[in-house]
Amino acid sequence: MAEAADQAQHEFWRPPMPASKVSAQAERIATCRRCGTEFIVSSLYCHACGSTRPDSDTAQALEVPGLAELTGLGERLGLNMPALVAFLAGALCVVGALAVGVFFSARTVLDWQAIQIWRIEWLVGAVAAFAAGLLLKK
Repeated sequence: MAEAADQAQHEFWRPPMPASKVSAQAERIATCRRCGTEFIVSSLYCHACGSTRPDSDTAQALEVPGLAELTGLGERLGLNMPALVAFLAGALCVVGALAVGVFFSARTVLDWQAIQIWRIEWLVGAVAAFAAGLLLKK
């Protein structure tokens, strides 16, 4: 039994395997092109050098929408670009008004009044942005 363990190629987290299984498994394991180490199961990057896995699709997963996507959104909503920017700013202000209640809590009447004033400011900004969007729409 000791002879089988000496001949098997294994790493510290894997049990020893016979040499025939090791060679068959080595063909299926993905290795890093840059440093040659094996990728950890379901990892997107090499744990040794940090390069991306060649078979992963990380470039599309981290893609940020650009001007073409915003233009497409504006066309679907029937808005030109300035009106779309005003609409998005108004939507952001509405989200800000809702977030005030999540991040701040009122312990006294003075705190409650301050929170209500912040909400009013966010909502006035949203109304102004939506009004600007209506005026900028052709």
